[in-house]
Amino acid sequence: MEGDLRVEPNATVEVDGRLVVSGTATFVGRSEVLGDLECAGFEADDADVTVRGALVVHADLRARDSKVEVAGSLSARTVDVDRSLKVSGPVTAEEIEVGGVLEGGSTLSARNVSVGGRFRLAGKLTAQKVEAGGAVDLAEVDLETLEVGGVIRLAGGAVRRSIEVGGKFEAEAPLTFGSLEVGGVARFRGASKGGSVEVGGMFSADKDFAFESLEIGGIGSIDGNAEGGELEVGGKFDVRGSLSLRGSLEVGGAISVGEAIAGSKAEVGGAIKARRATFTSSAEIGGAAMTQEGLKACHLRLERKSRATGPLVGDTVEIHAKAKVEDVYGDRIELRDRAEARNVYGRSVRLGDGVSVDSVEYTETLEMGRDTQCRSPPRKVAALPKFPL
Repeated sequence: MEGDLRVEPNATVEVDGRLVVSGTATFVGRSEVLGDLECAGFEADDADVTVRGALVVHADLRARDSKVEVAGSLSARTVDVDRSLKVSGPVTAEEIEVGGVLEGGSTLSARNVSVGGRFRLAGKLTAQKVEAGGAVDLAEVDLETLEVGGVIRLAGGAVRRSIEVGGKFEAEAPLTFGSLEVGGVARFRGASKGGSVEVGGMFSADKDFAFESLEIGGIGSIDGNAEGGELEVGGKFDVRGSLSLRGSLEVGGAISVGEAIAGSKAEVGGAIKARRATFTSSAEIGGAAMTQEGLKACHLRLERKSRATGPLVGDTVEIHAKAKVEDVYGDRIELRDRAEARNVYGRSVRLGDGVSVDSVEYTETLEMGRDTQCRSPPRKVAALPKFPL
């Protein structure tokens, strides 16, 4: 057909094969095309258009206050639909903007995708930037950036730069990403790797998880191994395997690790539990330290009334008032007033008032306060026993 095509309300266009319109196809009201449609431009105004075949638009597809449904594939330079767009086949465009609902039964490839409401896609999504205001359900993705105002579930893939989600984020398969910011809940079901991660509420990973930095406002868990730069948790954090950090660990509540913890620095307000824990710089524990093989740091400090099971090892070890620990190994060791320990081994040892220990071995100096109890006489030795860890 040469020129333009205008389809009035309640019209049906029957096509034997493909209808090719050299100009613009315009639709008003409810109408239907029973076959493939190819046109230079596509316009709809307050319309509900169904194309039972494929739709090829060489320039722009614009649908003002309209719904468009395509049973086959869709290709256009730009797509702008106010209400909803549903496509069963593959979708290809440079720009896609849908004010309401976008649903796809196959793949979608575009530079930018913007959806005001719900976005669902059964096939792979390939784009640079994707924005959606409501609920999003995607399969595999290959993106640069992803922004979702509500909740999103995706199968996996790659988001090379950033992900921002206002509500809930869930990845069903392995995902690699640059950064992730989630206001509510984030969950990874497959082994994943990313850069900086910020989660306001709850975080969980069902398998191994690698990161540059991980910040959780509430509670978090990793059922596999965790490896990263820095970790900061406001509440409670659990790791079934091992936790290996290049930077610092900050936990407001408690942290429990099934295997070993390694990092540069630790600040734990509550309890730390692991098979072993080693930090190259410092460790400050506010509540309890529970290890089988020991806790080691260059500067190790247990706060007032804290508890420790397993050996404590450090260059400088400070056990504050009324704390209760087991064996302590260090270069400089201080037990503050009324602290309790089992065996103490150090170069320089200071015991405050009312301290209670089973034994003390030292190589240089020993200071003892008033009412200090040492069940075995302190011994000055030429060499200390080999330290754990």
